[in-house]
Amino acid sequence: MNSNQIKEITLSLLDTFKEAGNIALELRKKGLKKEIKSDNTPVTNGDIEVNNILTKKISSLTPQIPIISEETSSNKKDKNLENFWLIDPIDGTLNFLHGIPHFAISVALEKKNEIICGVIYDPIKNEMFLAEKEKGAYVNNQRIKVSSRKKLKDCLIFTGGPTFTSNERELGLDEYRKISKFLPSPLRKMGSAALDIAYVAAGRADGFFQRNLNYWDIAAGIIIVKEAGGFITDYSGNSDSLNKRNILVTNSFINKDLVDLINS
Repeated sequence: MNSNQIKEITLSLLDTFKEAGNIALELRKKGLKKEIKSDNTPVTNGDIEVNNILTKKISSLTPQIPIISEETSSNKKDKNLENFWLIDPIDGTLNFLHGIPHFAISVALEKKNEIICGVIYDPIKNEMFLAEKEKGAYVNNQRIKVSSRKKLKDCLIFTGGPTFTSNERELGLDEYRKISKFLPSPLRKMGSAALDIAYVAAGRADGFFQRNLNYWDIAAGIIIVKEAGGFITDYSGNSDSLNKRNILVTNSFINKDLVDLINS
């Protein structure tokens, strides 16, 4: 699949994102139906409907490329797959469920262990964050770049979680305390990793960190923040193995400072 084909496919998906977003908002108005999954996280009929719309459209455009989605029974990556789509139909389901206007639809395409395009769509604000490899990052056709702030005392940092084991919770709280000491304002916990990363890419925030994320939470954000000039690494500062569940996203200038703080 070449660059022109990727662009054509991505553009073909944009209307589908808007359609799916509108349906999700309509379902929310009518009252969502909630279930609790085996990992103790919520899923709604809105998540399922958006997932169905996206998978149907993507399958029609690229029938030869498998789809991995949060809301399917086969959501594990086959190590032999070279190309595949990653879908998070509603990132920020709890916000969506409670009427908090901070959630997003997120889709990415991976080719040979590299994310080559990603879209994050916020249906509430009608903002479409989009990036393709070596083509830059955009929101609603406007080029975006990460911030240029170089000192933590001047920065706004987002975080999320922890929501899993008590051990992970204590680690997360410890990281929160360490980093908070060096910031002029409290850490922000917004509730959607995909949108938080997109906001770093757009220069609205300077960094984001969270442990125990799934790959579909961050896949689209990886390419968007990279194309906007930012960094995305694990907690050790390693950018080569991003299916690790603990990630750090920055404007590049403060990456080392945050890595040092988390590991201090």
